[in-house]
Amino acid sequence: MKSLGASYRALVLGATGALGAAFVEALQADAACVDVVGLSRSSQPSFRLEDEASMAVAAAALEGPFQLIIDATGALTLDGQGPEKHMGALNAQQLARAFEINTIGPALLLKHFVPLLGTEQRCIYAKLSARVGSISDNRKGGWYGYRAAKAALNMVLQTAAIEAARKRPQLVVAAMQPGTVASNLSAQFVPAKDCLTPAQSVAGLLRALDALPAQAAAHFVDHQGEAIAW
Repeated sequence: MKSLGASYRALVLGATGALGAAFVEALQADAACVDVVGLSRSSQPSFRLEDEASMAVAAAALEGPFQLIIDATGALTLDGQGPEKHMGALNAQQLARAFEINTIGPALLLKHFVPLLGTEQRCIYAKLSARVGSISDNRKGGWYGYRAAKAALNMVLQTAAIEAARKRPQLVVAAMQPGTVASNLSAQFVPAKDCLTPAQSVAGLLRALDALPAQAAAHFVDHQGEAIAW
């Protein structure tokens, strides 16, 4: 990345997933990135999306500032249950879990990790979202819980961007659509041959983030740098 200067520090949350690991690898290969920290359920310190206390402990163990934070957490299939295909499949427990993992957990990560970003220079907080979280782009229906949780996540990011810009006027907040990536998340829905590799997706996302201007609002972009309607 070029927009963060010659010696930026990066933090990847969810660093053991397919995309999280690819972000860590890409950032380690960037000569301008002098430090990459990866956190996950299995790291030291560790965190869990269902446990805010673990997030607070993990954040407190780190020394800022970071110029780039990537939140690569999230899940489509939860507790062995895939996305609902019709209204008849809706149930309260599955909906609550979709929001816990894809909205509430990431919102609490914002709470604990945005304070680790720099205040005097350009910095980026980027979160994996999904095109299906776009309300205006929904033309197929289905996937109720995942769609709604990602749409709610996008609102959280938009609201956080407005607030965070007051102390960090050069902050970029972005919701990222990675494309259809070969991973455990997509395996049961799309053949691997029709997917991007994690490395391809991450390369595109980092280019897109590099080009985004700071503003008191969130961006919603795909791996090709194209804006997505909210």
